[in-house]
Amino acid sequence: MAGTLIPSTISTKQQRIAQLAREDPERALISLSCHMDLDWMFEAYRRTRKDGATGVDGQTAVDYEANLEGNLQSLLDRAKSGDHYKAPPVRRVHIPKGDGKTRPLGIPTVSSNCVPAQK
Repeated sequence: MAGTLIPSTISTKQQRIAQLAREDPERALISLSCHMDLDWMFEAYRRTRKDGATGVDGQTAVDYEANLEGNLQSLLDRAKSGDHYKAPPVRRVHIPKGDGKTRPLGIPTVSSNCVPAQK
């Protein structure tokens, strides 16, 4: 499936959503799930930073990629179900500044409730 990714298709979907928002600014775009598919999820994953610190679950992007298609399909299914997806908490750390104060930084997880890699 990963070999079939067509970023231009994803871009076209994003352009359509933006067009709908421009055409009718008063319109509430309640759900974008009808636009989401596995290609959308692969493209979103491709665009994420892979070298950052781990979130509250301790999972790395390398771990997530071990079963990428299964993990993305699970995430897509939960997001579209409407009642099974809950965004995971963000890990909060404080980065020291030069003046003795700290700056809060939120570190998200790669994903929540991933499917274990097949061995």
